Amino acid sequence: MGKPNKQVHLNVFLRQAGHHAAAWRHPKTTPELTFDFAYYKGLAQTAERGLLDSVFMADGYVGTGRRLEPFTLLSALSVVTERLGLIGTVGTTYNEPYHVARKFASLDHISGGRSGWNIVTGHTDATAYNFGKESHLEHSERYKWAEEFVEVTKQLWDSWEEDALVFDKEAGIQFDEKKLHEINYSGSVYQVKGPLNIPRPPQGYPVLVQAGSSEAGRELAARTAEVIFTAQPTLGEGKAFYADVKGRLTKYGRSNSELIILPGFSPIIGDTKAEAQELEDELNAFHDIHEAVARLSERFGIDLTGLPLDEPVPQLIDPKGIDSVNGSKSRHQLILDMLHSDASLTLRQVVNRLAGARGHLLHTGTPIEIADVIQQWIEQDAADGFNLMPPIYPHGLNIFVDKVVPELQNRGIFRTAYEGTTLREHYGLPRPANRIRSGAAASLPS
Repeated sequence: MGKPNKQVHLNVFLRQAGHHAAAWRHPKTTPELTFDFAYYKGLAQTAERGLLDSVFMADGYVGTGRRLEPFTLLSALSVVTERLGLIGTVGTTYNEPYHVARKFASLDHISGGRSGWNIVTGHTDATAYNFGKESHLEHSERYKWAEEFVEVTKQLWDSWEEDALVFDKEAGIQFDEKKLHEINYSGSVYQVKGPLNIPRPPQGYPVLVQAGSSEAGRELAARTAEVIFTAQPTLGEGKAFYADVKGRLTKYGRSNSELIILPGFSPIIGDTKAEAQELEDELNAFHDIHEAVARLSERFGIDLTGLPLDEPVPQLIDPKGIDSVNGSKSRHQLILDMLHSDASLTLRQVVNRLAGARGHLLHTGTPIEIADVIQQWIEQDAADGFNLMPPIYPHGLNIFVDKVVPELQNRGIFRTAYEGTTLREHYGLPRPANRIRSGAAASLPS
């Protein structure tokens, strides 16, 4: 028998009107439905019809009127879907482990084991101000906080043994108190007694997702993450990142199959190449290019506003330096690398690339060409699948499900039916054992 084809994992990143910066202006989008549950219900049910592993909702604590709060929305979506995984962002810097452990345990019970937690640390002083802080925690320090935060939540989920619930009506016993355990966690940041007041989640833990690609982010992912969302705009960069992060797993006693790497991918799809290109051109025409250049200038501390839009960008020196960045270091470096990688890029091309996918993989083509890209990346160990970022909703998701998914199925690299019911089963991830019962948690660093 031949070697079975590597199977593609597909998550779709739900984002209002779409992932192109000008999506909300396109005639095929309905930005006025940003806060309408029926809109997200339709997107989620389309994703489930396409047998996708999961949907993902990002979150942030600054900005005006841009998104619904993920826990509330994902809980509602769990009722109108049956198999689809539900991943939401929750930041570690401005939350408490006990609150987050309770919320994810609840979502996992409500959904029947379909929850996932995208672990982020946050990246702006504006966020800090909304929580009464004078400034955002320094980059390396907040990653240390995040590691401890995740460890506390795991121990809280483990504080109930699997058979703690009894409901012995005759004896009048609802649960076995001997099977609930205080965790008595005492670390450098958190001190938590426990136990949690909700039973262990159906999955043991929600699937743990990490979205940082900086050095600190890669190390946190290798130690704690089960899925990683990342921005890798070329096949070469994808292969290098994949090898680097997978290569870190052995020091934590983990195998390659225990971490699923999903680069962001924004496919602009048409029945013909010309049709796809027409959609991309329409979106770029709606994009405010002068505002985009101003934002790029602010990011790098260099005035680019006077440069001609259709001439190559001069070699750019980053006067701030990556060490001075206390926000998203990986995104800062990614944009800088793109500016340095191709001397022929014009300023217009640069800002249009960023508008289309914010530094993620962007490809414009037919369904067969999109399937070719997906297959190439997984066969060359640049990805285990993709975090899909359609340029416009619902059109971009509809055409992917209706025309790209069947092509992937014909190639034998994507499921033709859900085989499991939980998100862990979709991703082929094991259900974690209860470490407190086994005594393993006590030996972990805190």
